[in-house]
Amino acid sequence: MDEWVTGAPHPFVADFDGKGISNVIDLLDGQPYESPMRPWGGIEQLAWNTTSDKISYTSRKKTGLAYATSTNSDIYVYDLKTKETKNITEENKGYDTNPQYSPDGKYIAWQSMERDGYEADLNRLFIMNLETGEKRFVSKAFESNVDAFVWSADAQTIYFTGVWHGESHIYALNLANDSVKAITSGVYDYESAALFGDKLIAKRHSMSMGDEIYAVALDGTATQLTFENKAIYDQLEMGKVESRWMTTTDGKQMLTWVIYPPHFDPNKKYPTLLFCEGGPQSPVSQFWSYRWNFQIMAANDYIIVAPNRRGLPGFGVEWNEQISGDYGGQCMKDYFTAIDEMAKEPYVDKDHLGCVGASFGGFSVYWLAGQHNKRFKAFIAHDGIFNMEMQYLETEEKWFANWDMGGAYWEKQNPVAQRTFANSPHRFVDKWDTPILCIHGEKDYRILANQAMAAFDAAILRGIPAELLIYPDENHWVLKPQNGILWQRTFFEWLDKWLKPEANLPK
Repeated sequence: MDEWVTGAPHPFVADFDGKGISNVIDLLDGQPYESPMRPWGGIEQLAWNTTSDKISYTSRKKTGLAYATSTNSDIYVYDLKTKETKNITEENKGYDTNPQYSPDGKYIAWQSMERDGYEADLNRLFIMNLETGEKRFVSKAFESNVDAFVWSADAQTIYFTGVWHGESHIYALNLANDSVKAITSGVYDYESAALFGDKLIAKRHSMSMGDEIYAVALDGTATQLTFENKAIYDQLEMGKVESRWMTTTDGKQMLTWVIYPPHFDPNKKYPTLLFCEGGPQSPVSQFWSYRWNFQIMAANDYIIVAPNRRGLPGFGVEWNEQISGDYGGQCMKDYFTAIDEMAKEPYVDKDHLGCVGASFGGFSVYWLAGQHNKRFKAFIAHDGIFNMEMQYLETEEKWFANWDMGGAYWEKQNPVAQRTFANSPHRFVDKWDTPILCIHGEKDYRILANQAMAAFDAAILRGIPAELLIYPDENHWVLKPQNGILWQRTFFEWLDKWLKPEANLPK
């Protein structure tokens, strides 16, 4: 029989004859390409057909400058009998990833983004009839990303996960008419799904609970299968998670999550944090994080305000795309809407507001530091962009900089690029007046650590209280447990110092 053999960066096929491996085929032999694609690709980017004589795989067959500036990956099918490889998505210029054959062997499905260089484009679900070659965009009725999918046993339905209005749920796509129906509901996120008999097996989490595994019946009934952290949760009281819809400055409705401290007392006043999401096009859904954990923040007696500002999926394509080429525009006005609306509440201490975020959220903190008109009393920026001109040249994802910044800063006749770079946070340091903590990892190649170092130096030269936390062994995330403990300790020591006046009183 034939099986995969791992051998990054190339996929291999091995023939087993009962006595051992008789033959090994390198699907990219002599080619300077990779499959699965770095850095995130895994086995989901490879698939056998039902008769085990063809293999489909994902690859971005580009090198050099083209590799750095393009997202144009494709689905390739290798025929074990003819030894030929065919590109079945050549006409599409964006990402094509994650092929899956239907159980009846008649179709292949995959995820597809339309535009080259746009890594946050709508992630659509396509299927192709293997007999006729006809292709169809089947998830058109769902105006958000298809994040993961699985075929039904009868090949009449595809189940997928996707985010809508700040929650990620499992949907059923009826291939008879391409209609989409939500299977699950509730204030949590489902992540991926596998078919097991007449049920789906999926991970589920929320802002109040880490991953557990659930069995989901096709009527949406969910049964929890794992209880790994129950003993811990039983000892804790979580803060209330509330959804609020707010009217933005351009008259749109924006979903904002508000997380309250445990034992919340509406007669008290609480310091409050504006959370700035990264991505920039990552949803503020019911995510669980061991760093940006809203329940830990709430347990430290903070109210957290987490808006689904412009540029996030789950609210339609127009809402998601409005951020590209407009980093200092409507998305920042959305932040102000969220914190200003909450500051009207009697239990929010409007004189002790903080602003925190990572990645694009870190950029947001640096930008807001020069534009906030004394709203905030403390800032924390993690892995954020401070100088966009340097970011354009430093990042390893050149396609991202080209798309989101609108082009190069030296393109003087490019109005989008010129507007973007004119809004670089480093241009507004003269208006900085608020204490700031800068955190970064030296193995971060998405946004280099010198961005945080420069922001810290700028604050110190301006006479503004500032601290710098540099991790020599972390990348764009903090992944080592001990580093995570240091992150939390530094995070709350900084906030408590500036947002809790009573913490500064002599003991």
